[in-house]
Amino acid sequence: MTTATLTPPHYIATRVAVWCGIVAGPLFVAAFLVQGFLKPDYNPLRHPVSSLALGPHGWIQTANFLLTGVLVLAFAAIARSKTDKPTAVLIGLWGLGLIAAGIFVTDPVSGFPKGTPAIGEPTLEGSLHDGFSVIGFLCLIAAMFVNARRHRARATATTIAGIATAAFFVAFAAAMSQTPGLVEYGGALQRVCVIIGFGWITTLAIDTNKQAR
Repeated sequence: MTTATLTPPHYIATRVAVWCGIVAGPLFVAAFLVQGFLKPDYNPLRHPVSSLALGPHGWIQTANFLLTGVLVLAFAAIARSKTDKPTAVLIGLWGLGLIAAGIFVTDPVSGFPKGTPAIGEPTLEGSLHDGFSVIGFLCLIAAMFVNARRHRARATATTIAGIATAAFFVAFAAAMSQTPGLVEYGGALQRVCVIIGFGWITTLAIDTNKQAR
């Protein structure tokens, strides 16, 4: 007669949280890529991801922000013990920024929705969206540099990712300020920034998953 070995609940919770970190980025990116292709009058090269929450079916992008933010928070909670606390806290703040971006809808920008000015009169909700989004991006970038200092094995790759994310974020911010030569590619600049940042989180989660085995 054999005795079944039960899997400890904390082990199951750890694996679930790690997988939240692995799938968060790909899920978020896939959702905004599909929406950007299908949404009428929306130009992914020019318009930011947040603008997908405007107009018909905008709730899809709102849900994308909220769900991804929760997944990131779940991963950050377990990353505190598997990576290092400062990195995990900063990743958690990135997750909170995503949730706030879902709660507060952005203002129209760069001519979307159709018929709106490039930059209109800011609303309180739109300003809160922008403010929390900027804080979230800055925390994500900071997480990369903090992690690079604490983990030499991946320091070079993480530093490069941090520099690239910061550079594309600055270029995107300039595009949203309607800087000539950049505004036409503001959406693309933001997408590259997000993909690099989430790519780093996915890689970190995969490494964490190996340690949790």
